[in-house]
Amino acid sequence: MLPRINLQDFSRIVVLTGAGISVASGLSTYRGPGGLWTRDGALSYATAEAVQSDPEGVWRFFSDRRQGIGRAQPNPAHLALASAERLLKPGRSLTLITQNVDGLHRLAGSTNVIELHGSLWRTRCSANACDFRRDEDLTRIDPACPTCPQCGAWLRPDVVLFQEPLPGAAEYVAKRSLRDCDLFLAIGTSGTVSPASRFVRSALFAGARTLYLNIEPLHEDDRLFHQQFIGPAETLLPALLGTIRVRPDGSELGPGRNASSRATRHHLTKGMIH
Repeated sequence: MLPRINLQDFSRIVVLTGAGISVASGLSTYRGPGGLWTRDGALSYATAEAVQSDPEGVWRFFSDRRQGIGRAQPNPAHLALASAERLLKPGRSLTLITQNVDGLHRLAGSTNVIELHGSLWRTRCSANACDFRRDEDLTRIDPACPTCPQCGAWLRPDVVLFQEPLPGAAEYVAKRSLRDCDLFLAIGTSGTVSPASRFVRSALFAGARTLYLNIEPLHEDDRLFHQQFIGPAETLLPALLGTIRVRPDGSELGPGRNASSRATRHHLTKGMIH
């Protein structure tokens, strides 16, 4: 039977999520089969150099991704994490560090979210000396690249591209949350991208229990996670956290007993790693 994680047993919970958590919302991953970076020419628009050499091409490329995100809705995995945060007793915290730029955690209702790679729901100026930023309505995104109303430079999505550093504030808060973490969950991510790949090591150093949830198992020689659960996040998380039951349309039914038995029948747990 799939175990239930009682979050009230922990005081400082840190959750790291990757693209796998949003697959059930209709969004592709980046490096998996059919992922964004596997498409011809995609990587050429995802670099700091491209922003300078072809800003209009970068804007058009991300406009397609933005339109898909604008239509997406949080799935049961996003909702389970938001529900878990709401149910925590006073004095306990759940910090959600996401590598995703789709904004679905916030849309689901999570409040303590660190967007490590930025968000496609925001736009900023491409000129480093300019501080212009604005929110975007992704259901009405213009494929024509606009210019900055403050300085006239091209605008760009407010996301971290290849060759660019992480936002200093986001990275600092993420690392600080790991210092006294006592439960660490990595969900929908292989954890291979730095610095997120180092987060589990920091959690272990702090003495945290570490859990891995993904559709792909860990390498046999991986000793960083105490336990791994293999399967889709939208099925695993409601079962493991025991916080919500979810209708097919994604709406909440409230706490229930049946989630864990559904997940167990699909043989989603791999158990403890020794």
